[in-house]
Order: sequence, then structure tokens, then C-alpha cells
Amino acid sequence: MVNSALVFTDRRDAGRKLAAELANKNYISPVIYALPRGGVPVAAEVAEALGAPLDLILVRKIGAPSNPEVALAAIVEGDPPQMVVNDEVMRRSGASEAYLNQTRDRELAEMQRRRTAYLGDRSRISPAGHTAVVVDDGLATGATMKAAIVALRRLGANRIVAAIPIAPASEVQALSEIADEVVCLIAAQHFRGVGGAFRDFHQLSDEETVGYLRRAWSEVGDDARGPTLRREVTIAPVGLIGDLVVPPEPRGIVLFAHGSGSSRLSPRNGAVASQLNELGFATLLLDLLTPEEAADRRNVFDIPLLAERLLEAELWISGEPGLAELPLGLFGASTGAGAALLAAAELGPRVSAVVSRGGRPDLAGPRLVDVQSPTLLIVGGNDPQVMELNHAALAQLDCEKLLREVPGAGHLFEAPGELEAVTEMAGDWFQHYLAKPAEAPLVTPGEEAPPPATPVEVVRAGAEPLPDPDDPAFGAAFDRYGAARVVLLGEASHGTSEFYRARAAITRRLIEKHGFNIIAVEADWPDAATIDRHVRGIGTRKRNVAPFTRFPTWMWRNKDVDKFVDWLRSYNAGLPEVERVRFQGLDLYSMSSSIAEVLTYLDRVDPEAAAVARKRYGCLEPWSQEPAAYGRAALTRGYAMCEDPVAKVLVDLLRKQLEYASADGDTFFDSTQNARLVKDAERYYRVMYYGSDESWNLRDTHMFQTLKQIMEHVGPSAKAVVWAHNSHIGDARVTDMGVNRGQLNIGQLSREEWGSDVALIGFGTHTGTVAAATDWDGPMEVKAVRPSRPDSHENLCHEAGGERFLLDLRPGAKPDLRRAMAEARLERYIGVIYRPETERWSHYSHSLLGAEYDGYVWFERTSAVVPLPGQVGRGEDETYPFGL
Repeated sequence: MVNSALVFTDRRDAGRKLAAELANKNYISPVIYALPRGGVPVAAEVAEALGAPLDLILVRKIGAPSNPEVALAAIVEGDPPQMVVNDEVMRRSGASEAYLNQTRDRELAEMQRRRTAYLGDRSRISPAGHTAVVVDDGLATGATMKAAIVALRRLGANRIVAAIPIAPASEVQALSEIADEVVCLIAAQHFRGVGGAFRDFHQLSDEETVGYLRRAWSEVGDDARGPTLRREVTIAPVGLIGDLVVPPEPRGIVLFAHGSGSSRLSPRNGAVASQLNELGFATLLLDLLTPEEAADRRNVFDIPLLAERLLEAELWISGEPGLAELPLGLFGASTGAGAALLAAAELGPRVSAVVSRGGRPDLAGPRLVDVQSPTLLIVGGNDPQVMELNHAALAQLDCEKLLREVPGAGHLFEAPGELEAVTEMAGDWFQHYLAKPAEAPLVTPGEEAPPPATPVEVVRAGAEPLPDPDDPAFGAAFDRYGAARVVLLGEASHGTSEFYRARAAITRRLIEKHGFNIIAVEADWPDAATIDRHVRGIGTRKRNVAPFTRFPTWMWRNKDVDKFVDWLRSYNAGLPEVERVRFQGLDLYSMSSSIAEVLTYLDRVDPEAAAVARKRYGCLEPWSQEPAAYGRAALTRGYAMCEDPVAKVLVDLLRKQLEYASADGDTFFDSTQNARLVKDAERYYRVMYYGSDESWNLRDTHMFQTLKQIMEHVGPSAKAVVWAHNSHIGDARVTDMGVNRGQLNIGQLSREEWGSDVALIGFGTHTGTVAAATDWDGPMEVKAVRPSRPDSHENLCHEAGGERFLLDLRPGAKPDLRRAMAEARLERYIGVIYRPETERWSHYSHSLLGAEYDGYVWFERTSAVVPLPGQVGRGEDETYPFGL
């Protein structure tokens, strides 16, 4: 990409480098406008360096009706809001004025929500008479930046500067035509994504965004909400002295527990507290011992006594106006960490989060298992004894937990940058977990309206109980979806037996009663082809690589899939060959196996073409055993070095389609699908090093296009059932992945392609066990699934009660139920990796479940799949797909 190297550590680093460039410009009366979320940390550094006020400029893209990735228009907030329409896209897409107006209103509402969440009642800064510096973390197409520039021009900005760390050279040129000046640190000639220029390019949360804004306002003296209050306090009953700092509109309060040999005046704890104040948190640094008590060294290690003093401080906080309702966090250092965790065990849900810095959590002893609060343990990499004690404590904690290392740091984090790393980690943790509860609306006494039905009551009334999946009545409950052309069946994890059994029961019903003739699954094409040949009785052929041996083997090599495959083979045996149900794979990870399949086919039908293909595929040979390494190599040896050769293999196949297909249409189709997979996989393994969003979109687009090609190959009678994870089959447009990360998925693309002829059915559970690994390529473990979070869709279903049920979320079917489930809540996604200790960070994301699916299948308690042994049983048919 750019000198084949990552050039920015993170967005703040990019902001500092951008600020250094802008500081020499001597702009007249500058105002910094950030494009949230990614532009905020960059703009915060620029605002501090220039001593300029910081505001947001909120822009929302309006996508074309048939292709939301294509910008039809952009709307910029303001009074009045400004809308920039691409007339050419409007004409070509056939979008109506009604569509444009409806989408505009929805995006305006989202912009207002974001402004309120990020800025509260803080007023906008008018650009009139100022130099408006518009900042983002980078550009791809530049659509939102261009819309912001047009809007600021209309609002009277004297001069407009577009400032970005990285963008394609072509976009820099395009921006220079509408902005007065463009400052871009890297104008890339071969641009392949913004994320490739950053070592850390994670998706910012709303909480992080607010923190960056508050820090910037405090540093430039531009916090319009009022002054920061500082006072010394006395805590009864023994008169403990503490230093209280309360920023305006505090987001929470963090109580500090210092370690042995330290006090509330500890410069390290003070530095951490100061950063938390800038993020909007109140802090209380407290001497946990009186001067007389501190003189007795034994008291410093009296953890129960220190924890008792923290409880007294919490009691004082709970009685203070303006502090009592704030979420509480505890920060412990050294022995203070043990006291903080002991106090957290006593206080239970009152403590929203705990952070330990170089601490001794082990000193909380047997009470560690009682801690409910999400806990972060920060340890220096050069502090081996404390590291060992922290690992042991981490194993005992039964809450959301994480251990993070500051490389090379000793016990005191004294070297440059080490304490700053601690404050960043602690700030991220508290921003994530310290959140104010929503306030209840006020009503006039005596005029209360009858309380509406609660979401739990609505779900309880709308839920349709289901029998066991082995009961034929289970599948019959899904006849309402039988008229669709495509039914997508999800799963909330890749290792739950009930999800596989339920999908098998629904699929059997759709095949037997509604004429479905394709099963398309989230599995590699050549592996699924082994099952396909087995169930359709086509016969086997030799493969260099045994099927379903790639991690995670249990995802398809399990007893539930094996049972369904046996049923499908038996069902197909009674049908003519042309009517037999297919079992096809959609995924693209099997690059090496697909190359082998293409070459095997060409060896048989066209040896000369096979020789040419071997030469072209030879480009990928060095990475055949580790295809991800190809992406790393492409960074240093030239981007897309194998793109043309592998694409030409597919082009040659398609050119000879009539000649090859006349011999065996199905075999030719299988070969072209493998060639398509190699082409897309080559690109996938490249782009995965430039950003997860782009690689996700490429993968799901490949899966969707594969589904379309299968249906086109089968013909007008094609009706497909898709088995894939909820994250793939739920409509991405109403989830955080779509709204905030720009990701699409099969569910979204299917709705856009087939409209009401598509049914999306998600699955969920409250608790139980799951088959999953801790790390990629790690061994399968049977793990306990934590009970669902109180703020999740899953917990709403749990509260409604019932062992198994179906929620019918089709438009018009049950409006109250669909509306109740369309409120924003967290949804749990467990893949092949499950890390219960960091479940909120790792496995939950916001969604509007009522709009995400057309149906939702609930299991209160679920169990892990049982993997198959690695050997073919005696007497198995030679086409048996699960033998190793």
C-alpha cells in the first residue's frame, strides 16, 4: 500500500502527525469539525495543537435502493439540514422522491440521536466567518467529506480545509476542487483501504467518542458545561481524607485504592485520575488509613480493613447529591487491588467495573469467585512474580475479565509511555462499563395513563411454544415461510446441538412439503461437494485433502449433521437424479482444495488447459499450506501479485463453457465454482490485512453470489435453504455491523435481491453449553454459556419464559411483537471462538432484532454438539463424507 508499511500507531498518533502539519499554517479563526466516529480522536489532537474549538459535523449517506453501498445522496445536519443528491445515481437507480424523503427522515433522526449522545445540549459552532477544518481518519470514496464541505460552504465558512491522514491520490485531487485546501499526509497511488495504514484501527464505541470529545474540550478550555469541581472531603467514621474531583456532567465516579507505601497523593494514581477526569469521570483518591494507622506497617496489608474503608467511602458517595446515582468503578494499585476486589465482592452490582494496576488481586482470597463486576488486570511485562499471581487470580474470577500486559514495564510503570498505556487501558474499560441507567419519564400525578404492556408481556403473549425438534410438529410450525424462494436459517453459535437439530427439522419440512431443492451452507465448496455427491448418489473421486479437516472440524463433522445427511441421502434415493436435493457450500477458505479440484477437472477434459492453469496457479503454491501468509507477502512484494493469473483460469473456463458443459454440466459447474472461489479467496487473503470490514464484505458477497449462481444453475424451480450464522443471515442494515461498520451480509443482499420472497430466521439461547475454542486453530472445548445480559434481546426472551418458542416477526403478522423486538438491545453472537471472560466486548453487539429477522427461534437452555470420530465406520459407503 504505502511503502508496504503501517505508518500510524492509532488514530491519536495520526492526529498528532496531522496537527504538526496544520500548526504551521497560521489559519485565521479556525474551528475544527470532526466526522464521527473515527474522525473524533484525530480531530481532538488537531484542536489541542491549534488551540481551536472542536465540534462535530454529522453526515449520513443515503444508499441507492438496490445497492446501499452506492451513495445516492448525503445529508448533513444543520439548521436547516443540507442534502447533497447525486442526480446521476438517482436517475440510474430509479429511486423515487418518496424513497429519498423517507430515508432522509430516518437518517435525520439518527443524526439527532448521535448529537445528543455525543454532545448533550451543547450548541453547534457556526462556521460563518471562520476557517473550517474538517477532519476524518481517512477517506475511501470521500462521499461524506464532500457533503460536509458543501454544507459548510453554504453555512458561510470563510475558508474550508479538508484534513486527513490518508486517502487515495485521486480523491485528494477531487477534494481540492471543492475545498480551499487539502492537507493529506499520505496520498496513496495504490490505495487499498484506510485501515491498512494503522496498527490499531478498531471500531470506536459511542462511549470512547464521548471520552475523546470531553478530553479535547477540557484541554483547550472549551468545556461549556461548567467548571470542574475540586474539594477535599472527610469520610466518617474515622475521618479519612480524600481528594474529590467532579467534572461537569460526570459519567460515573471512580474510587481509588492505593497500594502499600503510597497515599492519595500518589503521582501515578493522580495521573490516572486526571485522565479519567478529562474523559468525564469523577474521581475520589482516598487515604484508606489514618496517619496513626499508617504508622503500623501491618495495617498496610490488612486487606479486610482496607476493603471496609472502601465500603465506608461508597456509603459516603451514596449520600452525596450529584454523586449518589453515578455508576461506580474501583481502581486498585498493588495491595489496593486486593482491597478493591474484596469490596466489589461485598457490593455486588453496585460496582460497575474494577481495574487493577500492577495489583495483588490474589489478596482478595476466596472472595474472588464472588466478584460480579467486569474486571481488568493490568500488569507490567517485566514483573514476573506479579504476572504469575494475576494469572492465578484471573482463573478464579467468574465475571467478565481480561488481563492486559504493558510490554517491558516493571511494577511501578516508570518508563516513558508506560503509565500512559495504563491510563488508556483503564479509560477504555471504564468507558465501556460505567454507564448511567436510563431515566424514567416524568408524568403529572393523577394523570397517569394506563401502563402499556411491557416488552416482556408482549413477547410472552406473542411467543408460540414449540415441541422438541424431533417432533414433526416442530417443522410444521414453519410452514408459514414455505412460500419463499430462499429461507435463511441462522444460529447464535457454531457449536450448539439444538440449532443444528432445529435447522434440520425445518429443512426436512421445507423439502418434503414445499419443494425446496437446495441446501446451501456456511462451509467450503469442495468439502460440501463431498456431502453433495454422497446424498445425490453421484459417486466419489479422489481428493488430495480429506474434507472437513480445516479448523473448526466440529462445525460440520458432528452427530447432528451426520444424522441429517443420512436422512437426505435416504430421501434422495427415492427421487429421479435431476430432482435430488443438493447440498452446496458457500464459503471461500478452501483455496488450496479448490485449486486441486479445478486442475483435476481440467486434467480430464482438457490437458492443455490444465497445464496452463497449473502454471498460473503456481503463483499461489508457496502459500498453499498457509493461505493467510499470502496476504502478508502481498504487503511486501507488491499488491495483487497473483490476481491476474488466477482470474485468467476462471475466464478461460467460462470462455469454453459450451464445450465443457456439454460433457457434464454439473461437473463443469463444480469446477467453475471452485475457480471463482480461488479468485475471491486470493483477494480475501489480501484485503484481510487492510481492514476487517472490507474482508467481511468480500466474503459475504462471495457467499451471496455463490447462492445466486447455484439457483441459476438449478433453474426456475430453485428454492434454497441457507444454513449460516446469525451474523450472516440477519439483515446487517439494522445492526451495529451495518450502521456503524459499513458491513453487509447475505441476509441484507438476499432481501435486496428477492424482497418478500426471502425469509430470515434467527436463533437464540439463554444459557447451557457450547462447543468452541479459545483461540483460532485451538482445540475444541465444551464451554458453559453465560446467562444472557439484562440489556439483551436474549434476556427479554428469557424473562418471557418458555423452554422453546417461535417469534413470528414478519411484517404485518404481529405488529406489537415486531415493534417490541425492534428496540435497540444487545444481541449475542458466538462463533467458533468463545471467550466468556470478555463476553460483552467479544460477543455482543446492538441490533434491532424485530427488523433483523422474519422469525426468531428460542431455546432457553442448549447443549454442545458432539463431534464425530476421525475414522470411517466399518461398512460405510465409499462416498461417506466424514471419514478421515
